[in-house]
Amino acid sequence: MSNTEFWSHPLVETAGYFSTVVLCLIVSMVVFEIVTKYRCWHEIKKGNLSVAFATGGKIFGVANIFRYSIEQHNTLPQMIGWGLFGFTLLIFAYVLFEFLTPMFNVDEEIEKDNRSVGFISMIISVGLSFVIGASIS
Repeated sequence: MSNTEFWSHPLVETAGYFSTVVLCLIVSMVVFEIVTKYRCWHEIKKGNLSVAFATGGKIFGVANIFRYSIEQHNTLPQMIGWGLFGFTLLIFAYVLFEFLTPMFNVDEEIEKDNRSVGFISMIISVGLSFVIGASIS
């Protein structure tokens, strides 16, 4: 098997995409941890279901965006670039959600375990990930 055949083998490509997306997902979760006013994993450990909803939506959203990026781009750098661009749009959507709800603070409500706000945050992340994914494909 030549070097080119090895790198283009479906198992090797899948492992490469998987490991790259996991690394990007970790980076995105660190960025979300910085953007939010609460500590995601600390709150989840305490049993805060609202934070679990919001964080789960973010994880799903980022993974879904990268799914579209993998499907539509031929090289690893293109896939990473478009995936990170989509992630940036997802962060923008989170900030926009906070801005469009002036009657309450989204981060504070999620930290207080307001499950309605946590659930809506999850749905926004999931729903917009499909829109973002379709637009980058």
